[in-house]
Amino acid sequence: MRCNLAILIGMALHIAVVGGGWYGCHIAAELLARGHDVRLFEQHGRLFHEASGNNQFRLHLGFHYPRHAPTRLQSRDGFSRFLAAYPTLSQEVAENFYAVATGDSRLDSASYHLVMQGSGLDLAEACPEASGLRGVDAVWRTDERVLLLDRARAHFSAGLAEYVQFGARVDARQAGNHVLVGGRRFDLLVDASWGHLTRPPISCIFEPTLLLYYAGPVGHPAITLVDGPLCSIYPTDQPGLFTLSSVAHTPLGCCDTAAAARAIRDGTDAATIGRHRVLMEAQISRYLPDFSERFRYLGPQLAIKTKPVGPDDDRAARVFRMGRVIAVMSGKVDTVFHAADRVLDEVAALTGVPQRAHV
Repeated sequence: MRCNLAILIGMALHIAVVGGGWYGCHIAAELLARGHDVRLFEQHGRLFHEASGNNQFRLHLGFHYPRHAPTRLQSRDGFSRFLAAYPTLSQEVAENFYAVATGDSRLDSASYHLVMQGSGLDLAEACPEASGLRGVDAVWRTDERVLLLDRARAHFSAGLAEYVQFGARVDARQAGNHVLVGGRRFDLLVDASWGHLTRPPISCIFEPTLLLYYAGPVGHPAITLVDGPLCSIYPTDQPGLFTLSSVAHTPLGCCDTAAAARAIRDGTDAATIGRHRVLMEAQISRYLPDFSERFRYLGPQLAIKTKPVGPDDDRAARVFRMGRVIAVMSGKVDTVFHAADRVLDEVAALTGVPQRAHV
């Protein structure tokens, strides 16, 4: 029978995890598997209610990030780990095209291709006509996957049911060798709230965002224009349902605090959504001329992203320990493995017990 070394030598910790999205759920499960006493706090009445349930459903491989190697490589490595750990929580995209836009992309097609090849990412060249695109220098087929949100929520809801406290808007305060979370004493706090509870010790912004949903032909290719203030249309986990996003027009603001971002998100009216919709549809139609004929607008999705400040499109996952608080700066969904590894390293530093494997 497998036993956990932390339990055997009495080094199991009482750990609070705040945030019931991909990062909080995965990290909580990893800590539980190593014998720690874990309580997961989620402010809403279900898991995956905030950013993890309001996104483009894309399981990244790194193709989005030619200008930031850590994000690209974390996504590449996390993609295979995700498939191994969660084989039923994503599905293939029938056709997935990435394209460099003529005159609008920051990188030329040869440079983009070279960066991806140098990162061990495979692209198969395709003719623009096969994708229906116009105004592009090059098009490639790539392997990415669609996240199955409902199935993921059910998976973690079942596995973490006895460890989750819903409706929990907690505060946190360090006190000596422990931390008080919602008035309860824990040995350690893992903040997986994307900086809404504990701000990471790096320069970052909170970005309220708008994603648009469309009905479209089942099996229509996923299309992403790179690299720059461009757009993409991507299938969801529901057949014939797609999201449209735009680097230029998806953001609704750039805020110094999470509270300010929530105020913009919650105050966004129909007129604002309408203005952004016009801009986003005009942008995608430059490259996909029959967009308005093939896709029918359904409605908006509002969320908040937390991003590091910088010019390189940095979306790498980072972990910081500040006393008894571990702050997780979330990246993409598949970079959750990098974050969990760092959290386990910090727990090992506190306990003196290796956390990466069972014995």
